[in-house]
Amino acid sequence: MSAGTSQSDHFDAIAHEYDESLPAHVVEHYLAKRADFMCALLPPGDVLDMGCGTGVMASRLARRGFTATGLDPSAGMLDVMRARHPEVRAVQGSGTDLPFGDASFDLVISVAVMHHVAEPAAVRGTLGEMVRVTRPGGRIVHWDHNPRNPYWARLMAKVPQDTGEERLVPEAEAVAGLEAGGGRILSSVQLGLVPDFVPAAALGAAARAERVAERVPLLRRLCAHNVIVAEKPGPRTPGPQGRSARDSA
Repeated sequence: MSAGTSQSDHFDAIAHEYDESLPAHVVEHYLAKRADFMCALLPPGDVLDMGCGTGVMASRLARRGFTATGLDPSAGMLDVMRARHPEVRAVQGSGTDLPFGDASFDLVISVAVMHHVAEPAAVRGTLGEMVRVTRPGGRIVHWDHNPRNPYWARLMAKVPQDTGEERLVPEAEAVAGLEAGGGRILSSVQLGLVPDFVPAAALGAAARAERVAERVPLLRRLCAHNVIVAEKPGPRTPGPQGRSARDSA
């Protein structure tokens, strides 16, 4: 993700508490949901988690057969990832200038990243870079907060990673950024409705209610996340898993 020095310093400072900022059962619900979604898109290959944080999502995909690379501007976040998830290759860098060659990955994802990138030009540039480093026939996934969901302001005020500098990126803006970068939109939906305050004993019921909401158009528009999938046009050309970055840390 693209971040100034002050934002990177902030994430360095909170790196060791970041994974505990939400209840573990809610985190597990969304990790499993996202991993299932990503794995349904294409067979395991090389995946880049752009703005990986402490690497929990990249690690989950590595366990599902992907060769995972995690990129983040925060050295502190990457240090935690190296310690907890050594199966993920750590690369320090910015989303607006990804340190990889063209067509390096089969799958490129960003999860809860773009609202930190925030500035429209940087969002557009980051989405274009994600398309650039994807192989023809590969997939790009933007998964981030849905501005239509009324609960985000309250949650973002509670978690340590959000400082007030964030901007929730509208669905149409993310779609336009992927298309401007050369991606072809395959789907754009809203998913997720389990809030952080759901107790563990009620998670099953909340997950069932979430699935219902995701199938009802008027309710779905208020779900927590915009999930946009794009394809890099061209014949599928999967490459050797684990292609090297130009720069790594």
